[in-house]
Amino acid sequence: MKIPVAISLVCTLILGLAWSGCKKEEKKDYLADADCSQIDIGANTYTFAVKAVLDGSCATVGCHDATTQENGINFSTYAGAKAAFETKAVLCAINHGDECEPMPKGGVKLPAVSLNILMCWAKNGYPE
Repeated sequence: MKIPVAISLVCTLILGLAWSGCKKEEKKDYLADADCSQIDIGANTYTFAVKAVLDGSCATVGCHDATTQENGINFSTYAGAKAAFETKAVLCAINHGDECEPMPKGGVKLPAVSLNILMCWAKNGYPE
């Protein structure tokens, strides 16, 4: 009788340790990490700041422009950009996060200034 009890305890211990190691990792909160202290929030709108960054890096021919709309994302309009950023997947992609495909595809990570413009725009409610 003692052997089955010992085996049962060992199995329970092993299963408990295995279960505790299977926790799903929480996704990084890129907006919480955004440093908006150097950003003029009043001027950091889609029209005055964000569109220029997106047009130069993302809404290019063959990517996220009005014609191609790769993966259904169109950064050439305010509505399209806002919808894409609201999913939060774009924040992961532009920050080259581990859990997503880095963007721009095949390119280098955007400069910190550009990332801050985009992340602070999202953090402050996507002003048009």
